[in-house]
Amino acid sequence: MTVGEGAQNGARSVPIAVVGAGAWGTTLAIHLSRSGPVALLARDEEQAGELLANRVNARYLPGVAIPDAVRVSADPASIRDATDLVIMAVPAAAMRTAAKRIHAHVADGAVVLSVAKGIEHDTLQRMTQILGGELSGSSDRLAAMSGPNLALEIARGLPASSVVGAVDSEIGARVVGLVGTREFRLYRNRDLIGVELCGALKNIIAIAAGAVDGLGFGDNGKSAIITRGLAEMTRLGMAAGANPMTFAGLAGIGDVMATCASPLSRNHRLGVELASGRAWPDIERTLPGVAEGAYTVDSALAMAARLGVEIPIAQEVHNALFEGKSVKRCLIDLLSRESKDELAGFEALYASGTGPVAADEESTPG
Repeated sequence: MTVGEGAQNGARSVPIAVVGAGAWGTTLAIHLSRSGPVALLARDEEQAGELLANRVNARYLPGVAIPDAVRVSADPASIRDATDLVIMAVPAAAMRTAAKRIHAHVADGAVVLSVAKGIEHDTLQRMTQILGGELSGSSDRLAAMSGPNLALEIARGLPASSVVGAVDSEIGARVVGLVGTREFRLYRNRDLIGVELCGALKNIIAIAAGAVDGLGFGDNGKSAIITRGLAEMTRLGMAAGANPMTFAGLAGIGDVMATCASPLSRNHRLGVELASGRAWPDIERTLPGVAEGAYTVDSALAMAARLGVEIPIAQEVHNALFEGKSVKRCLIDLLSRESKDELAGFEALYASGTGPVAADEESTPG
């Protein structure tokens, strides 16, 4: 069996490691266990003990059984046999700590895949940049996966698609071969920057979309927020060096659609709760998991300021979360902004009258 055949052919004997036993990490472990063994590294002994005793992640995936092929442990050494792939499924704010925890145990030659969606607050680094700095020798084997990936649906085996971003197309193909299945169809994209920024920025827009729903502003208002939010994401991505077409794909508009609409989205729920008048510290204590948008919005604003890009929706999300501004006032202020050319900020794309000619996204064979 060649590298990358495991998930596609259902005959993988080498374990894949998943670092992080939250909703997404547990979901990926369950998904991957259908084709072979998985080493799931829990946060600590208490979490590992609960998962081993109950074979269910009751907090994040109630009612979804964890198969015996998922070997749960809190010992970082348990990932050493994962010679093909190590998946980093921890919250973005914990990525650096998690990388330090496992760095001595990552197998030589293993691809390291980030599935976290965020930007580090102090450094403004993307997740693969953190991993490249903390996991020595792995910089040429890094990838990121992003897309409309609501964990509970995938854990139940419902169909979904996602994008694997990797500068080296062979690395992307290895991940697709190991993780992709008929039900979980993966695409490749060499625009690693764009794939990661899509995943981080769409959570901010989902908070705004949830606020629109919470206030009952209707589908027209929500569509406007989503569309202009996608424009913000694309402008910032272009300034950071991303391919704008990535934002029109699964990692961009695909994930925006799912996160801004689904009741399973924690970021959307956060926006709804903000619209009801609850404060962020109170909401944070009661959310069933991490709403990454709340932890990413200030990083996005700092990045935008550094690159000279205007992102007004993100600014109002910050104001609602951290400045005590009412959600209704935030949305009214957005509606009151001066009208401008819809394509403002995209001059580089259409100044010559040609625009982008092709996306960088590639379908897997079949």
